[in-house]
Amino acid sequence: MRTKLAAGNWKMNGTIASLDELDAMAEAAKGAAEVLICPPATLISAASARAENVAVGGQDCHGKPSGAHTGDIAAEMLKDAGASYVILGHSERRTDHDERNDTVRDKCDAAWAAGLTAVVCVGETLDQRESSNTLDIIGGQLAGSIPDAATGHNLVVAYEPVWAIGTGKVPTTDQIGEVHDFIRARLERRFGEGVGRSVRILYGGSVKAANAEEIFATSNVDGALVGGASLKASDFVPIIEALNASAD
Repeated sequence: MRTKLAAGNWKMNGTIASLDELDAMAEAAKGAAEVLICPPATLISAASARAENVAVGGQDCHGKPSGAHTGDIAAEMLKDAGASYVILGHSERRTDHDERNDTVRDKCDAAWAAGLTAVVCVGETLDQRESSNTLDIIGGQLAGSIPDAATGHNLVVAYEPVWAIGTGKVPTTDQIGEVHDFIRARLERRFGEGVGRSVRILYGGSVKAANAEEIFATSNVDGALVGGASLKASDFVPIIEALNASAD
């Protein structure tokens, strides 16, 4: 049985005062689902000390353990600050920083070497969706971004249709289910049924309280990677509660 996961990506938002939101989130985290918050790196240490039953993660890491990489952060540094997860290959990193699959793969290796669980993001643009290339794109991202040593403990996959992030547009549950089933099949084919069935697959694309229940009832959806709606407990807690209910 895969433990459901509600992951919040705060992106470039939040100060120390924002951590007050964790108190209500921690209460919701006492349910069946695991709750993860990925704040800016400046808040990881304080966040990990604030809420014991909420996991904390980074939003990116470098592929090297140390060195002359100004502005970057190593996986071991995230671990030392209290992180247990790290988001890798988010569409905003792939687009804004021109990250390729092999770059994400190197970062994943680094995360695993540091003892972090990698949340590897995959997803298609609107042009790719409309050109019927969704599964080809995602298949290539899965093959190129995930190293061979994947397990159900060190890997989470997040499907984020790029065209739905921050736009309010949400794929139909049939579209979400098709992609999640495809990801599951690819994981099983590459890593075997044991590992393939144990890796959690999250949906990330304009998840909110109003659509969470329907999304969580969709095939092979093990939780959500939530962006803006994870910044406030009033928005994120109903999503966590919907996931808790789906896990009962």
